Amino acid sequence: MEIKQHISLKPFNTFGIVVNATQFVEVNQVNQLKEILQQNKLPLLMLGGGSNVLFTQDFNGLVIKNNIKGIEIVSENNQEIVLKVGAGENWHDFVLNCVSKNYAGLENLSLIPGTVGASPMQNIGAYGVEVKDMIISVEALNKSTLQLESFTNIACEFDYRSSIFKTSLKDKYFIISVTFCLSKKPSINSSYGAINEALENMGVVNPTIQDISRAVINIRSSKLPNPKEIGNGGSFFKNPVVSFTKKNALLEKYPSMPHYLQNDGTFKIAAGWLIEICGWKGKRIANYGVHVHQALVLVNYGGASGSDIFNLSEDIIHSVYQTFGIKLEREVNII
Repeated sequence: MEIKQHISLKPFNTFGIVVNATQFVEVNQVNQLKEILQQNKLPLLMLGGGSNVLFTQDFNGLVIKNNIKGIEIVSENNQEIVLKVGAGENWHDFVLNCVSKNYAGLENLSLIPGTVGASPMQNIGAYGVEVKDMIISVEALNKSTLQLESFTNIACEFDYRSSIFKTSLKDKYFIISVTFCLSKKPSINSSYGAINEALENMGVVNPTIQDISRAVINIRSSKLPNPKEIGNGGSFFKNPVVSFTKKNALLEKYPSMPHYLQNDGTFKIAAGWLIEICGWKGKRIANYGVHVHQALVLVNYGGASGSDIFNLSEDIIHSVYQTFGIKLEREVNII
């Protein structure tokens, strides 16, 4: 374990932003993390896959890259299996591992970038599924006491693209592992029209979870740029939620507006649609812009600064608010 000095973070963020960290270290074990925290006096930042962060400046502190891995079977029966997974595991690789063994529940979350440790923090979701529905508990290290603590599903306070680790406990814990409960009796979730269309194109009539995973991968690959080719952080904005009254007022003016009823009677509006209607989809400014196929994705074509991307997001937020009276919220963390 080596603490490196003045390291470029470009390889460690999917936007490909050129910034530096005062110190940088990769940890593979909890004891290494505890040792570093005991000695360190600098500001801290924990990085997983670097897929949900936008650096707007150098980080004047210690960046810790979480490489704590491992997949452990906690228990299983004929109906389900419980897995404890290291936070440093690649999310998509973990999903594919589960799908290959017919462990159901995560297949709709295929090809989401990042690590397992980020999944509860963001409560990642896609195509009608949120990871909170498969999480039993989250193990995290308290930065102040250096003690491991376990958070039940309820204690995580999961919300849309959020959890207690992004709200009241932000920057107070390092996620070490996540425990999932997956089904051995697959229940197919193809409620989103895009999945059904993809399955139809694949010639699949009675889909398995493997088919669902492949369909999701096909959809995401066709709409979202590969970070290895074009710098991006995936969906930059959350889908806003509005009241029944606000939804009806908008539909009078925009009858084709996509909207989705939530359990509490509110309606989720497609942020990508709002941004596209405002004319931002495919817009390029010098070496950055909005992706041509998905208005939710802001991109770095090469050499853009984090401030460039951030200022673009500010302009989009203002534009959507002026047009629809809806204030978009960033999903990406700004550093």
